[in-house]
Amino acid sequence: MKNFNKECLKGFSLTEALVAISILTLVGMTIYAFQNDVFSLNRILSTGLAAQDEARRALTIMSREMRTASPSSIGAYPIAEATSSSLTFYSNIGNDTLKERIRYFLDDAILKRGVIRPTGSPLAYNETDEILVELVHSVTNGVTPVFTYYDSNYDGTTLPLGTPISIPLVRLIKVTLSIDPNPLQPPGAITLTTQISLRNLKDNL
Repeated sequence: MKNFNKECLKGFSLTEALVAISILTLVGMTIYAFQNDVFSLNRILSTGLAAQDEARRALTIMSREMRTASPSSIGAYPIAEATSSSLTFYSNIGNDTLKERIRYFLDDAILKRGVIRPTGSPLAYNETDEILVELVHSVTNGVTPVFTYYDSNYDGTTLPLGTPISIPLVRLIKVTLSIDPNPLQPPGAITLTTQISLRNLKDNL
């Protein structure tokens, strides 16, 4: 009888140990999965915030330069090219009297900026001198234009100019950037937009 009780007690203790180990393992796996989710969410949010900050800084630079667009140093019209995914214009962004040729364009999912400073005598804008930098990554505009253009009749609801853009009519430019560094994961794309009035071209705006 005593031996039977001891065997039962030993068996019960082993069962308890196995149950305890199973519970601890389950709790550990749950905690591990939770930590992974937290780290993953934190990484996604950090990446998204960094992308938004990058886009905001780019829009600030673009607004400042586009707002002061003016004739080039050799007399060319302030806007050289205007499409839905690229814009080329002239503006004085240096500490001198020369006007740089500035080009913003979407290349795959990257918004880039090219700058050409006029050189030589007589002055000329040599395309081989263009300095390129990447401004915004993970751009996911799709069919949404990066640049839309409006004439002097713009009142907030007016339709943009049709394509091809009639450059002499452009008085206001709207820039739209949809950013999504993690297209296969939530929370989805963030869209930032700004409107720039061209000071040196405006008439009744």
